[in-house]
Amino acid sequence: MKRGLVIGKFMPLHAGHIALIEFAATKCDELVVSMSYTEADPIDPILRFSWIIETFNNRPNIKPELSLDDFDDESLVEEERIKIWAQFIQKRFPKIDILFSSERYGVPFAGALNIPHVLFDLSRTGFPVSATLIRTKPFAYWDFIPSAVRPFFVKKICFFGPESTGKSYMATVMATRYKTESVPEVSREILTSNDFSIADIIHIGKTQTQRVHEKIRTANKFLFCDTDVITTELYSGIYLHEVPAILYELEKQIHYDQYFLFDIDVPWVADDIRDLGHKRNEMYELFKHELVSRNIPYIDVRGSWEERTQIITEALQRLFF
Repeated sequence: MKRGLVIGKFMPLHAGHIALIEFAATKCDELVVSMSYTEADPIDPILRFSWIIETFNNRPNIKPELSLDDFDDESLVEEERIKIWAQFIQKRFPKIDILFSSERYGVPFAGALNIPHVLFDLSRTGFPVSATLIRTKPFAYWDFIPSAVRPFFVKKICFFGPESTGKSYMATVMATRYKTESVPEVSREILTSNDFSIADIIHIGKTQTQRVHEKIRTANKFLFCDTDVITTELYSGIYLHEVPAILYELEKQIHYDQYFLFDIDVPWVADDIRDLGHKRNEMYELFKHELVSRNIPYIDVRGSWEERTQIITEALQRLFF
């Protein structure tokens, strides 16, 4: 049996890596894909490893392996580092017969292992991308990011503020504009009035959080969220004079990349749920306080619908492209 080897940090896994691994898998009976990591890596190694497993879960001859890189000394010259790595590979895995890589170190590394080397797309002609470029500007290289990895780079946008300020409308508009997903305010799916219980509030908080986790799997660059768990906490305090502790735990699960605070300078539209129209100024200040007290940066959204759309799109362009 011929056993091949591909090594890398895969930080993150991208289309070039996948092409290399797919190519190598056709040239041997078993392919070991060794992902090295350190505790200081900017992307969690367990998450990175899960991307490899998910991408190749239907390929039985591809064997992902996790390797702690706690021995490499970057102060050494390349020749010495390659020798150390070769010794590690020889101890870590069964006999390797062939090395595949897209790197210049491939030839000397294979020499240290005393095995043949097959070079794949060294010039990056087929896949003009690198993990560093993706980490730096993910949207510029979005087409090179596999589906398993994309949720990590999706920017979660929270539309925040009092009721009847256009958050739901704008979340739908932005999702359509950017061909992506939006998360609605799930309390409006669950409640039919403002007569609710702590159990209802907890159900809303859990469902809101779950919906974000679900939608991010299919989102395209952005996920627009009409509210968050902080909002649930605020209304729980107003109507029930109590905030269940689990909401604060749920709040920690989702990090939003940008908050937009919606002003009250649009007409009030009443419905069966909204009943705080007489307290619009007070509610706006409460929402603002929640962000300020948490040191969460935000961008004000005010004016006509056209002006609000322009404020949001220009901010997204400036911040993420």
